Amino acid sequence: MHDIKTIRENPAEFDVGLKRRGAEAVADRIIALDSARRETTTQLQEGQARRNEASKAIGKAKATGDEEAAQALMVEVGALKTELPALEGKARQIGEELNALMAALPNVPMDDVPQGEDEDDNVELSRWGTPREFAFEPKEHADIGPALGLDFETAANISGARFAFLKGDMARLQRAIGQFMLDQQVQENGYMECAPPLLVRDEAVFGTGQLPKFSEDLFQTTDGRWLIPTAEVSLTNSVRETILGAEALPMRLTALTPCFRSEAGAAGRDTRGLIRQHQFEKVEMVTIAHPETSEAEHERMTEAAASILQALELPYRKMLLCTGDMGATARKTYDLEVWLPGQGAYREISSCSNCGDYQARRMNARFRSEGETKGTDFVHTLNGSGLAVGRTLVAVIENYQQADGSVTIPEALRSYMGGLETIDVMDETGK
Repeated sequence: MHDIKTIRENPAEFDVGLKRRGAEAVADRIIALDSARRETTTQLQEGQARRNEASKAIGKAKATGDEEAAQALMVEVGALKTELPALEGKARQIGEELNALMAALPNVPMDDVPQGEDEDDNVELSRWGTPREFAFEPKEHADIGPALGLDFETAANISGARFAFLKGDMARLQRAIGQFMLDQQVQENGYMECAPPLLVRDEAVFGTGQLPKFSEDLFQTTDGRWLIPTAEVSLTNSVRETILGAEALPMRLTALTPCFRSEAGAAGRDTRGLIRQHQFEKVEMVTIAHPETSEAEHERMTEAAASILQALELPYRKMLLCTGDMGATARKTYDLEVWLPGQGAYREISSCSNCGDYQARRMNARFRSEGETKGTDFVHTLNGSGLAVGRTLVAVIENYQQADGSVTIPEALRSYMGGLETIDVMDETGK
């Protein structure tokens, strides 16, 4: 959500920002609706005040025996009782139209975000690590995984496409990756571990921006709740409708949760393997920050995500997303893309975004500076993957694959695997 005062004061600048996101210019329409709402609200308030004043005057007129004045006042009050509900309805209708328009708008990008239409226009900022040279032709994880316990056929029989059934050491490796990443974010990077709800109400997904525009990307239960597409929803909404003390900022939160996405807009993309699933696990990072420190927190969060890849010795590159590839709620986003030798390409494994006060306004999440007694400001919110467990599993399988079909376990994960160093091809009994 945007600050309507800022739009009134800088309409041309606001429209330029929207245009950079590929959205139409709407500042004039917003200002016109806001003016109409305020004018109608003023008329309503004045009418209510006059009704109350006239109602009191009726009693005084009758007390003095001035029936003519009393009758005139009664006619006026009667007319106001008809007019005021109409004004209330008009104000409500204008307000709903304005709120719907504002709620559907994307965030305005920061000045240093490159202009572009899609991922081809993203800017590479840096690389870490050197891709491994193989003495054989490396395979994709979807070709290696089935012999190691990554079962797509059983999952399809149970649930349909875009699901996986992990068995044996492969299931154990996925668990190890998630636990390792959560421990790193808590113990090394200073995030507070949380165990949030997986089912949330409308206002929660509205607060983080999935509603109303992106409902088709979500799964909804029969009682109207939503399965979280990421723990960002639960973690960020933990400060909804609250006023924090400035001393509580920054608030850094993390959680390892299942995530659920319909992938409605990804038909035909990454249909093989674990890259794009309906159900997956992810370690999410969320920071509730002071506006003055949110840019520094963005850099810090991205480094926290990168530290996982470095610990696992997985080559990656850092990308600055262009205006056309950012999520609607972000004002600036960094992607970390891990090297997948089976695909011969870098693929996204973490996305870290600074949303400014966009989500905070939707959630009414504010803070009060130390010593202040009245005024409050909106917090800034940030979110990032630290990391996606399934995609990290993909990266480990492809980067650590061996010629015999086995996969070497990265050293950082071996203590989580009971000292196991290799995942070998399963025999006919599944062992």
